[in-house]
Amino acid sequence: MRLDSHTLGVVEDGVALVNAAVPGESRGKPYPPAADDAELLERLDSVVFAAYRYHVQPEDAADLARAAEQLHRVFAAVADEDMDAAAAQVNSMITEYSARPTLIRRGTQPWHLHFHSADAALVPGIAAACAVGLAFVLGSEHADRIGVCSADNCDRVYLDTSRNGTKRFCSTACQNRAKTAAFRARRATTT
Repeated sequence: MRLDSHTLGVVEDGVALVNAAVPGESRGKPYPPAADDAELLERLDSVVFAAYRYHVQPEDAADLARAAEQLHRVFAAVADEDMDAAAAQVNSMITEYSARPTLIRRGTQPWHLHFHSADAALVPGIAAACAVGLAFVLGSEHADRIGVCSADNCDRVYLDTSRNGTKRFCSTACQNRAKTAAFRARRATTT
């Protein structure tokens, strides 16, 4: 997969954000909505701090969760092979979050490309970066490298960075569950 490390990083950050914030199913078990504002803040903060070294403030949690839902729609549209809907969602986010390429330099670090202004607030900065990262993926030959887990009872999203581009599960655990279920189904029909 040919994406620069920064673009690849923001797409991976988007995957982590969606999988932390969006309720549904994960590895065969329900992944419920956050029980309260504190749990939502904890889920989001763990992802954002790991990726950006910033803490999510309580007043930003709901907006960041909304951005995660918007990102999830992109992955779901690709999984449904509706590239028009995926592109429309990404374009909507690029506009809403005022994404624009900007070279930024912090201290003595080299200049590097960001997809938001240097003074962007946390939520627009993260959402703009993730949207533009997904736009790079959708606008390339790698558009089929993002999607929703194919395992039963799992709707976590993934980015396939493998060499052969055949990943269809969010994790090895889901892949193993699906293979085991298929093996048992074949075995049941032969006995």
